[in-house]
Amino acid sequence: MRSTLYLKFISIYLIFGFLCLFTVATLTHELTISELEEDTSDTLYKEATLLANDYLTGYFTDDLTLSDIHTQLDGMSTYLHASTWFIDRTGQVILSAGADEMPVPPSEIPDFDPAENGSSKYLLGTYHDLFDKKVITVIAPVTQGFTTKGYLLLHKPYEDLEQQTSSLLRNVYITIVVIYILSFCILLAFHFFIYQPLRKITEAATQYASGNLTYEIPVRTEDEMGYLSASLNYMAAQLKDMEDYQKKFIANVSHDFRSPLTSIKGYVEAIVDGTIPQELQGKYLNIILFETERLTDLTKDLLTLNEFDTKDLLLDKTNFNLHDTIKHTAASFEGTCTSKKISIELLFDPRIQNVFADRGKIQQVLYNLLDNAIKFSNPDSSIVLETTERNGKVFVSVKDSGIGIPKKSLTKVWERFYKSDLSRGKDKKGTGLGLAIVKEIIQAHGENINVISTEGVGTEFIFSLTKSSEN
Repeated sequence: MRSTLYLKFISIYLIFGFLCLFTVATLTHELTISELEEDTSDTLYKEATLLANDYLTGYFTDDLTLSDIHTQLDGMSTYLHASTWFIDRTGQVILSAGADEMPVPPSEIPDFDPAENGSSKYLLGTYHDLFDKKVITVIAPVTQGFTTKGYLLLHKPYEDLEQQTSSLLRNVYITIVVIYILSFCILLAFHFFIYQPLRKITEAATQYASGNLTYEIPVRTEDEMGYLSASLNYMAAQLKDMEDYQKKFIANVSHDFRSPLTSIKGYVEAIVDGTIPQELQGKYLNIILFETERLTDLTKDLLTLNEFDTKDLLLDKTNFNLHDTIKHTAASFEGTCTSKKISIELLFDPRIQNVFADRGKIQQVLYNLLDNAIKFSNPDSSIVLETTERNGKVFVSVKDSGIGIPKKSLTKVWERFYKSDLSRGKDKKGTGLGLAIVKEIIQAHGENINVISTEGVGTEFIFSLTKSSEN
């Protein structure tokens, strides 16, 4: 980035400064001096016309002397800083006045033509090569009656206009420099508030691409850059957690597959080589069958979770009787409950009949929750399965009086393959995926599930469903 974006901004900044100075030195200079030419020529022509019409006509009527006219010409020359020539119709100079630096006028203007300026009010140049420097010249006729008796010529040095232009442009140059300095401050602000954070974010992207998800972007500003950095830091943390989870998931899957496979392999080899006598083979074949069922359940649960992960699960939502579904599910555990002397108590809200959901998936939720409750309940205890209605929602509760879940494990029970330390002694056949499947199903319905548990007292799972409009 240092060799591209940063250099681009520096180049743009330098080019901007050069173009500003170049524009002022060329276009602005030409526009300014052109405007001054127009203003100066207008002023000279108005003053010359006023003097010619109101005063110089007195010379031809003998009302004024040359001394009087010279005084007027000298005053105008000083006021306008211009050389003033009073001539007759043929170009003979009658009287003149001017500054010391101006050349002495000739006695006669060669090839004098009062209309040589055409439609313009003024002439630019050395005026018949009578001046050694460029001047701006205006010609005003002196008329008496309807006859032109003479002309008044004003010659102002062009360098006066250039000096005024330079004075004006000097202020413009100062303004440009101030703007350039201020723009440099903007460039510095860009460097510290945009470029530096962006470079850190780019470095973070490089680190993430190389697999270093522990890299944290050190940007803490309360703006879009800070928000982007925080989002990327959060994303990296989530990816790191996901990476750790995947490693843990693979390790758990490998462990849960390896253990039964090792047992099956060992027992089969022992049966084949005769280590296990024929009269005991039935016992060990039952163990092999048990381990095979564990592998089958594990594979089935993994496939179920994969449906959620790949978004391929399509819910077949219908209106069905929730209480009947609960009764059928509870009835499937009759043999297990009888052997463990555990009773299932059903408490149904009479206001509830039908819910709108996928019956098969909700039955799987109920089965997993009841299976867990039975596994972790003590003998001669009861499991309460209750339905209630609140605010248009149906809530289903499965509550046992078992060993409970430690407080530190409450947030982890939804993780795949997670088994609390208290459950490891009881849950021999469990895959650690049941509650993960339950949560995925409930969330796929757009509903919520919560757990409340006290260690040594019992556990209660509560999930919500949408009440059917057919109730």
